[in-house]
Amino acid sequence: MALVWSYSSIKTFQQCPKKYFHLKVAKDVQDKGSEATRYGNEVHKAADDYVQNNVPIPEKFAYMREVLDALKAIPGEKHCELRLGMREDYSPCKFFDTGVWWRGIADLLIIDGDSAFSVDYKTSKNAKYADTKQLDLVATALFAHFPQVNKIKSALLFVVSNEMVKKDHVRDNTAEYMKPFQFDLERLEQALDNNVWNAVSGPLCSWCPVTTCPNYKERRR
Repeated sequence: MALVWSYSSIKTFQQCPKKYFHLKVAKDVQDKGSEATRYGNEVHKAADDYVQNNVPIPEKFAYMREVLDALKAIPGEKHCELRLGMREDYSPCKFFDTGVWWRGIADLLIIDGDSAFSVDYKTSKNAKYADTKQLDLVATALFAHFPQVNKIKSALLFVVSNEMVKKDHVRDNTAEYMKPFQFDLERLEQALDNNVWNAVSGPLCSWCPVTTCPNYKERRR
């Protein structure tokens, strides 16, 4: 089985290889998502519709209007929900191309000459657990897909708390952006080769969709 990964899938593997196996390899378990996941999907759609097509923001998401207006005012060519693929040599490809190695989505990309602005919308209550490595992956793919871009101002935008976690990216540093993932990617390759998927017990086991796992516990209502 060829390795195809994303930021979210490698996080799943880090959390529990057995969970990864059932969701991504055997595909005998489906993660139906939570109420928070569904809310996040609604937020993304509302933001994309407003920025891309000026569709009015639903009243329940009115708190986003001010920050989205600020993003709309940034000059440049705008892309919403831009699906990106990358091969193992970091060359660009389409999301579902044969040979795709990594997949990711840029929630909002604004290109202005050799510079770009990349935003990922987050619906967490605050930015306490923000992880900018996700921005590193998207920036690496954007440099691959847009050879005219040499610098990117990236941000995790926490729309509920109105916080923005920023990081600047430059083309010359793309190899450095990928290094933090190498160890877990090697572990994942070994798991695929050997078909060994050890379960890891942790505080999130009660929320895991793999209910047949010995570590699963029915959570208290």
